[in-house]
Amino acid sequence: MQTVYLGLGSNLGAREVNLQAALDRLGGAGLCVSRVSPVYETEPVGFSNQGRFLNLVVETKTHLLPGLILPRIASIEQALGRQRTMRNGPRTIDIDILLYDSVTLRNAALVIPHPRMTERRFVLAPLADLAPDLRHPVTNLTIREMLERVTGQEVQRVPFRPAIAGRLAESLSLAESL
Repeated sequence: MQTVYLGLGSNLGAREVNLQAALDRLGGAGLCVSRVSPVYETEPVGFSNQGRFLNLVVETKTHLLPGLILPRIASIEQALGRQRTMRNGPRTIDIDILLYDSVTLRNAALVIPHPRMTERRFVLAPLADLAPDLRHPVTNLTIREMLERVTGQEVQRVPFRPAIAGRLAESLSLAESL
């Protein structure tokens, strides 16, 4: 199985409900959730005239190739009301592939690792909670080192803690913590 890290964010509607609903649908998309980071409330990046986001990172396991994951997560976004009206605009849910093991991939549809993750505190803070010593396959820096280099971008941990759906995900999480 491959390890895939996904970034999830929401700033429209019931943000907590949107995040939980996306997490609940990942298993049906062929992605077994093994761990979920704490949730952070973050200021928007790019287009600042919008509400604050709730962001988290999820570690998943899958047999799917990267190109097969993308349409599945797009389907989850669409099912949860995502409408792509403007770049970096408000959204009910956003799901990005951050890392797929140590794979690097660049084509018209998909870039892995995510091309802007190294400059986004709202991605690096929750990812550092899960895998601080994981090395970025291009920069060779650890997630912790990249987080230390990013300035600005207010992020604040919030008490909301989403549940991981399914007994398999619980057993994977327990096995990894041993």
